Amino acid sequence: MLKVFDNARALGEALASEILSGVEAASVAGRPYLLGCPGGRSLQSTYEALSHRAAALQANLSGLVIVMMDDYVLPEGTGFVHCPPNDHYSCRRFGREDIVGLLNQGLPQAKQIPLKNLWFPDPANTLEYEQRLKAAGGIDLFLLASGASDGHVAFNPPGSSVDSLTRIIPLAATTRVDNMQTFPDFKSLDQVPGHGVSVGVGTIIQHSKDAVMVIHGAHKQGALKKILSFKDYDPAWPASLITRCVGGRIYTDRSASGRESS
Repeated sequence: MLKVFDNARALGEALASEILSGVEAASVAGRPYLLGCPGGRSLQSTYEALSHRAAALQANLSGLVIVMMDDYVLPEGTGFVHCPPNDHYSCRRFGREDIVGLLNQGLPQAKQIPLKNLWFPDPANTLEYEQRLKAAGGIDLFLLASGASDGHVAFNPPGSSVDSLTRIIPLAATTRVDNMQTFPDFKSLDQVPGHGVSVGVGTIIQHSKDAVMVIHGAHKQGALKKILSFKDYDPAWPASLITRCVGGRIYTDRSASGRESS
């Protein structure tokens, strides 16, 4: 299903309303609400709208679990470790400051998301994330974004298998170039790490109970056109995984769709 909003702000407001309704329903049922989250720019308007709405309603977010998709890793010994948690490109920093910190603004401590509810895959034990998500009963809503140039989702590059799981991934050159826009403090491609730990295509498909692919902005017109051309998953364009997700739908804006503003 494709839904077109006037702009990224309207898209974010609508998605934030859906999320808060889900959080409230989970709270009434006495269980946590798991929200799969990417870092970067695509969901910024959603996170901002969610923060404003939560503060205005004094919503209880203490049961909200933020399930992050990925993080950059650096080689150490024979394996990999998370990049430093306070570096500008750290997804752990992004999750802590730009998602949890933002959503907690305006809420009393008792209603805030506790830091223990910010989850990341462990580069030293990647399959533990699969077990953790399964044990939690799956992800209530997975928010997804597509790379503009190659359709990557999280760090899954073109060629990723439909059943790929959480793993260490060598980053595609196209993904690294895209991420220089996501993290503008990178001054050259050499500064962008060459590996990441990431959920797989199969992780998203298998563990999500609902999923929304968010594509907005004129620079994403090509990505939107590409993803709409698929009827099933095609490893050449990983964002096509939305065709396999339960409840999978695409939210976009007029700029990405090429439609004139109303």
